[in-house]
Amino acid sequence: MLELSILGFLYEEPMHAYELRSRISGLSGHIRPVSDGALYPAVDRLRKAGFVDKREEPGGKRQMLSLTGAGQEDLLRRLRDPAELEITDRDSFLILLAFLGYLPDPADQLRVLRRRLAFYDQPASYFYDRGRPMRSAEMTDRFRRGMLAIAAATKRADMEWLRAEIADLEALVAAQ
Repeated sequence: MLELSILGFLYEEPMHAYELRSRISGLSGHIRPVSDGALYPAVDRLRKAGFVDKREEPGGKRQMLSLTGAGQEDLLRRLRDPAELEITDRDSFLILLAFLGYLPDPADQLRVLRRRLAFYDQPASYFYDRGRPMRSAEMTDRFRRGMLAIAAATKRADMEWLRAEIADLEALVAAQ
């Protein structure tokens, strides 16, 4: 998630590491705050891979980060073919969505959204009984029932949005 966020924000414009950290924290900080101890090693990995360029500004006090051509290609590759976790984990999927619009081909965007919708076809729960997902009605603990109720409502809203976006993208692809 962190590397995708770095690539995505630098795709928008070059920026200082402090501004980059602020933008990433704004996107995912409520989930996982971004520390310098996480950001700088990730930036260094991306720099060593040739995806990010780092140059010092005059005076040597601040560093400007920018995305290289290879970094742009890597971002688009990651968006076109996200890892399974980026499809199945809600927080990771939201990070992916923040940058999915950078894919120039609506057909590629459509494939990603279809994968997320297909994920919902698989039975799942936070709690299992002998390998079988438990339903809310089977829960005796009110707080666990609450977790399942919230998850079900979120899933319904997510699926409704996905179906609407998929229909719009299908129409766009058909018109091309």
